[in-house]
Amino acid sequence: MNFKKKELIIFDFDGTLINSIPDLTLAVNTMLSHFNTQPLTVAQVTPFIGNGAKPLVKRSLEYALPNQKLTEEFLKKAFDIYLSAYKKVTCKDTFMYPGVLDTLKYLDKKGYNLVICTNKPYGFIEPILNTLQIKSLFKHWVGEDSLAQKKPHAEPLLHLAKLTHTSIENSIMVGDSKNDILAALNAKMDSIGVSYGYNYNENIADYNPTVVVNEFAELQDMF
Repeated sequence: MNFKKKELIIFDFDGTLINSIPDLTLAVNTMLSHFNTQPLTVAQVTPFIGNGAKPLVKRSLEYALPNQKLTEEFLKKAFDIYLSAYKKVTCKDTFMYPGVLDTLKYLDKKGYNLVICTNKPYGFIEPILNTLQIKSLFKHWVGEDSLAQKKPHAEPLLHLAKLTHTSIENSIMVGDSKNDILAALNAKMDSIGVSYGYNYNENIADYNPTVVVNEFAELQDMF
């Protein structure tokens, strides 16, 4: 598949460019410790990731405290604890997937506009980009709280296309989750699904991306 005529490449963040599960799990377990429950493993937390921070907290609580009534007040308290914990470990053990750095540099050198569209809260994006030293490669980024809607809604993708003065035809979404592929479909945009990410333990191909890759470096052959 050849995408050399594209101008804008929209990347998901967690599960596509970076593996943040160790730090997300650490923050979740710090939150759970306040409610005197057993910590969760990385494998247990992984399927809870993808729709944003609040769903991650709620799913973790539902799993760890099945008999607890999750009132709005309880969830707010838990969410505040989680955010505070994650701020302390935002990029402690987070790392880029193999081939990501070289491929991003390749795409940047080729002149593509690289942006990030994630369901992670906006305030956590830049600190990670800074720590991993890749901030300069991206023109813009949006988080789950940047706009009225988040993925799988089309709005974040349409916003980034408009922001970079790029047509939908010349834009493409790259992600590991059904939220990424569904957002692209809703925006009538091409998409690349990566098979190595989180995606709720589901096969990314089931959501009909334009193409599926098993390794991020494969993008160098497409652009």
